[in-house]
Amino acid sequence: MGLLTEGINEVIATTDCNAAPMGIINRSGSLHMVLFRGSHTARNIARDRWVVANFVFDPVLYVRTAFDDLPEEDFVREEIDGMVVSRLRDVEAWAAFAADVERSSDEAIIFRLVPLKEEVLGLRLHPVNRGFYSVIDATVHATRYVRNHDPWLGRLIEHHAGLARKCGGAREWEALDLLRQYMGDLPAE
Repeated sequence: MGLLTEGINEVIATTDCNAAPMGIINRSGSLHMVLFRGSHTARNIARDRWVVANFVFDPVLYVRTAFDDLPEEDFVREEIDGMVVSRLRDVEAWAAFAADVERSSDEAIIFRLVPLKEEVLGLRLHPVNRGFYSVIDATVHATRYVRNHDPWLGRLIEHHAGLARKCGGAREWEALDLLRQYMGDLPAE
């Protein structure tokens, strides 16, 4: 798939008017997603057998979609070979995939992905910004922290928040403030 690089690609995945940050694993051209059981995204993908990867570089949107639902007007319907999928309206690019359950356990579902269509709408250059990527890492840890309040995860979140404050700009700082609101009880630094 042209838009995905080797390794884990962080995207905002959409299903039927649902959006959440997810990693798409690309190992030697084999594409997979591992989702926790019980999430809206896992249920939707298992039911509908498709997912869309949205390529977006807004740290606030990653935090919002990790913890909240977006309004319906933030989505666009696309038809691919008679199947209708949902993508985010304001993206630089998107890629749709057929998704089938490859393995399943009590905790997670592994989906195998097959590319259906990809489209570049308005690609921009994004220099490496440690602040942006630190917000992504803090958000990933926060989605787990709110479930179990593990102090180690809290320390990781603070580490990445410190990097985002040092290396990021106004949008990363706004994302950190929003993340702290969603988390609620993380001790202040």
